[in-house]
Amino acid sequence: MVDLPERSDAESRLARNPLREQIRRFLVDGLLSGRWQPGERVVERRIAAELNVSQAPVREALREMETLRLIESVPNKGARVRDFGVADMAEIYPVRAGLELVAAELAAPRLAEDPRPLEREVEALKRATVSGDVDEQVRHSVEFHRAIVRAADNSVLSHTWESLGVEVWTALSVRWLNMELHAKAADHAQITEAFRRRDPNVGRMLSDHVLNYVEAALKTHNVAH
Repeated sequence: MVDLPERSDAESRLARNPLREQIRRFLVDGLLSGRWQPGERVVERRIAAELNVSQAPVREALREMETLRLIESVPNKGARVRDFGVADMAEIYPVRAGLELVAAELAAPRLAEDPRPLEREVEALKRATVSGDVDEQVRHSVEFHRAIVRAADNSVLSHTWESLGVEVWTALSVRWLNMELHAKAADHAQITEAFRRRDPNVGRMLSDHVLNYVEAALKTHNVAH
């Protein structure tokens, strides 16, 4: 069980951000910290009382978490954390890989002209890797991919990619499946260079890079069993 913030702090944070988004972040942090384990109930009214908000925005946040397949509703029992495993990644990551292949192809001309958004994330990821800061590794790894999606300048693609909850799933994969990110900084640097030199295979490089997450998780899972 993690220490919860004082109510006044929670109220202050919620006042600065949309309620649903802030509550979703609170719930995700609870999953990452181990406050809620797979199979455990997440009680709507208790969360509302802790954050001093009505149950409506908590319900909205839980529905969003359910859309991300992190929470499931059980008849007569309410919401509980899904039992997340490699099988979920095996479904999500190929979809993400396909989206990022398209994103890379659309973004290629723009990123060839100005690869600085990618370079910034590569450098930040390297620093996080050296310092061993896993949270920052997750953040900058995801931001690298998000920069490519944004550069594609396609609102439908961007919305679909964001709906996968990439940052949340990456963080949970690191925590619950022991997926390692330390090797990804080198991959990201190679992909950045491919954009810079206008490599026509950059989309496939990015897609393969994403799929490697699943392969690594499967290897870890098989070794553990």
